[in-house]
Amino acid sequence: MKTNFKFKSVFFSLFILTFAVACSDDDSDDPVVQESTTITALAIADPNLSSLVAALTAADGGLPSVLQGDGPFTVLAPTNEAFDAFLGDNSLEDIPTDVLTQVLLNHVISGKIEAADLAALTAEGNYYASTLADGAKADTNMSIYFETEGGVTFNGISEVIDADIQASNGVIHKVDAVITLPSVVDFALADDRFSSLVAALTADSSFEYVGALSTANGTAPAPFTVFAPTNDAFTALLTDLELTQLSEVPVATLQTVLELHVVPGANVVSSELASLDGQAVATLGGSDITISASPAGIVGPGEDTTLNPIIIADVQASNGVIHAISRVIR
Repeated sequence: MKTNFKFKSVFFSLFILTFAVACSDDDSDDPVVQESTTITALAIADPNLSSLVAALTAADGGLPSVLQGDGPFTVLAPTNEAFDAFLGDNSLEDIPTDVLTQVLLNHVISGKIEAADLAALTAEGNYYASTLADGAKADTNMSIYFETEGGVTFNGISEVIDADIQASNGVIHKVDAVITLPSVVDFALADDRFSSLVAALTADSSFEYVGALSTANGTAPAPFTVFAPTNDAFTALLTDLELTQLSEVPVATLQTVLELHVVPGANVVSSELASLDGQAVATLGGSDITISASPAGIVGPGEDTTLNPIIIADVQASNGVIHAISRVIR
């Protein structure tokens, strides 16, 4: 559930460096000054995060005032070099304030998650968390994908270069790239479990799926609800068809199948499936698929009652949502 935050117009009213001043119990008149170790204070004190601080200023307050609270929070802090690469020849002033604010919020996760915690989550098959950025649908938050093999990487583009910087209200991980707001295509590219889907979407030069599915929210045909078959689902499909590789599937057949997995103009999250149980919804190609709420899944137009189960729900992107399924819809 998305939280609404009040943004401050003055930077230092939000991003404040506090000091605790205490007098000793003995006869000394000298005060003891202790520097704050909140996330905000650590960022201001680190010269390699000065571009992040500048971005927060340009975003009219940047991070929500809740970061001054107890938290805890996990902040993915892009270094100065990361911001240089992100901006290129542009300046922070060239980025609309609302966009910059959402990009910054996409680097904040509620809760304290250290590198070891991320490794434990991936070992259990969990690769997604939610940031404080807004998703394509009201009252949703953006998902973020992480992997830990050979180091911690977020959304396939931003690697942790300095982990577990402890703060009094959470933890900071320095990262080597700014994490831009992901589309459904970005998540498919980042998550190796969808590599067969990506191969299918780009299998023929006539396919324009990547461009279409990168359409920004608010511009037709976005937003999208994508029922994304995993690699195992595509392997099972080839076995059923008695084929050995995706290139053997006729282009027209592959196009028809792919378009059954995309519902345009809607961002349908898992909590809405119950109200759609048994209903037919139109897909990108015009054919209908049928929603099943319990168990959660999809029935294809040529499958009668064969269920294509949802195994990963609510990967929320900036222009839609992905639900991973364990069978290819036919």
